[in-house]
Amino acid sequence: MPEPLTNGRIFRFWLPLLGTWMLMAIDGPLLTALIARMVDAKLNLAAYGVAFSFALVAEAPIIMLMSASTSLASNPLAYRRLRRFTAVLTSLITLGFLVFLIPPVYTLVMERLVGLSPAIANHTHWALLALLPWPAAIGWRRFYQGILIRSGQTPLVAFSTVFRLAGMAGCGFWLFSRADVPGALLGGMALSCGVLAEFVASRFLARRAIAGVLASPQAGEVLSYPALWRYYLPLALTPFITLGVQPLVIFFLGKGRMPLESLAVMPVLAALTFIFRAIGLSFQEVAIALLGRDLRGYLPMRNFAWGLALFASGALMCIALTPLAPLWLHQVSGLNPELVRFSRLPLILMALLPAGSVLSSFQRGVLMEGRVTRPISTATIVEATVIFGILTLLLLYSSWSGALCAAMAYVVGRLMAILWMVYPCRLVLAREAVGRSC
Repeated sequence: MPEPLTNGRIFRFWLPLLGTWMLMAIDGPLLTALIARMVDAKLNLAAYGVAFSFALVAEAPIIMLMSASTSLASNPLAYRRLRRFTAVLTSLITLGFLVFLIPPVYTLVMERLVGLSPAIANHTHWALLALLPWPAAIGWRRFYQGILIRSGQTPLVAFSTVFRLAGMAGCGFWLFSRADVPGALLGGMALSCGVLAEFVASRFLARRAIAGVLASPQAGEVLSYPALWRYYLPLALTPFITLGVQPLVIFFLGKGRMPLESLAVMPVLAALTFIFRAIGLSFQEVAIALLGRDLRGYLPMRNFAWGLALFASGALMCIALTPLAPLWLHQVSGLNPELVRFSRLPLILMALLPAGSVLSSFQRGVLMEGRVTRPISTATIVEATVIFGILTLLLLYSSWSGALCAAMAYVVGRLMAILWMVYPCRLVLAREAVGRSC
């Protein structure tokens, strides 16, 4: 008999994946803390925040490769097809990123369209050049980590991320010791070193899991390349739209009230929020792996998700509403007292985002196991539309700072996305219930 799907089993399976995301969550606070203690801190924090947002956009189409390999790589043919798919996808994205960084194209986008000042645009360009290996390294390590998750070897996923943190921290501190390296460039180079180290470690650690897949019987579901594309396209669009929101939010921040302050604090707030959002982000592959093909594990997974959501946002709210907030923002992140006061109210609003991450990850897991991926991307379109609409209204008709407007828009947008996916999830559950009864 299979082991019952208890809270303890879910927790043991999920905990290493949480550790993976927590280790990744250290990247942001560590690098922003280093940059905040270097020359021209405001300028370089702003440039690093812009560069990181655009790097995330470049990475967006391959983020869901971990979920795809967790769900689909069940036999040798499925594994090989998904591996070829990954090779093509990562190559195309890297080529597109390189074209974007050609000076005339870059200047047109960043200075004329986004509206960055020449100083911020120049620092951002150097940081993005350092981040050129980022998308491909992220894509391949997520592909191999999905294989590990499918085989139940989640501790190895966390172990591979230790190499990312070690590479990133080692490069960051070494460059910090050199007075001639701008802070934004330090951030880009450190991140690239980290993800390259993690990719190499993931491939090495996944060798036994890969051998197990290749030795398995040629049975189970195998999607054709057109079917694989139809399955993956909505998944690729989802993070692409989500992360594509970031540069446009930067555009709004640059046009809003107190633009330099808003651009300077948002990377710090995003880094702190990410630590708690990681609780939800790490839950998506858990849902895919443990729900089961017929979604028999829905009820225990749903109950666990609700408890996790309350814990994640409750913990961040405790920081936002207590003296822990200035301790983190000033002592750890290096913001001056003026920027600390400026950050408090946006942080309180953004404390609601971790709960939204847990619930949306669970909904996406249900839809992916039901092989219904289109509502995932349409929900993200709804979220982006709401964010832009609220930002436009608040920046035009309110006296709030750009950072506060962005925090409010993020929260309402995520709520609308969750509500959008409720009905498709119910349809999938009803279909699976009928299938089990037949």
